[in-house]
Amino acid sequence: MNWKTGLRSLYYVGAPEPDDPVLVPAQTAILVIDVQNTYLERPDRASLSPQEQHRYDLWTPFHERMHGTVIPNTARLLELARANGIECLFARIACHTKDGRDRSLSQKMPGWNNLLLPKNDAPSQLVAELQPVGDEIVVTKTTDSALTGTNLRLILHNLGIRNVICCGIFTDQCVSSTVRSLADESYAVIVIEDCCAAATDELHRKELEIINMIYCHVMSSFELCKIMALAK
Repeated sequence: MNWKTGLRSLYYVGAPEPDDPVLVPAQTAILVIDVQNTYLERPDRASLSPQEQHRYDLWTPFHERMHGTVIPNTARLLELARANGIECLFARIACHTKDGRDRSLSQKMPGWNNLLLPKNDAPSQLVAELQPVGDEIVVTKTTDSALTGTNLRLILHNLGIRNVICCGIFTDQCVSSTVRSLADESYAVIVIEDCCAAATDELHRKELEIINMIYCHVMSSFELCKIMALAK
């Protein structure tokens, strides 16, 4: 994928190719969104009912992408960022109360988004491969957008950040919500395609088409590293 011409919706067919972004390390942060234990843990398939096994199988491509692509690429990108003076930030969904009464309405709706993740419980923690190092900042949110539901806006301002590189899950939900919020605050946003995932590849790619060229630029981790000349 060429980031300058790929993943364009109808709105941007024929639009001029964007210039390479100027990403000064001291003004740039990587934000890893919601890569938490609750989304990566799976039961023993053999212990499930036929209906549950069907649902399990529907989610298998997501888990394969996470373990084979997203987590390794994000870990590598974080390592390069740390070596080059780029801030590494993390966001996670978690509630401050045991019964989740402090959650936003979207996280109380029946179905997939009805998450009860008390902040100190194991399911709400970031996965082992993508843990913060030293004094890297983790914000806890009860909303989809990491900007709306936390003090991340103030943190980014205080750090002098102007460019935010987004990774994480889910592309069409919390990643997209965060990207749109950041864009509305006039941050320059980049989404790393091979460091994100949605429930299906179709949803992932369609959402990238929707947000690309207006709320962010979408590129691969290789393209980002080339633009920023990231090396250990």
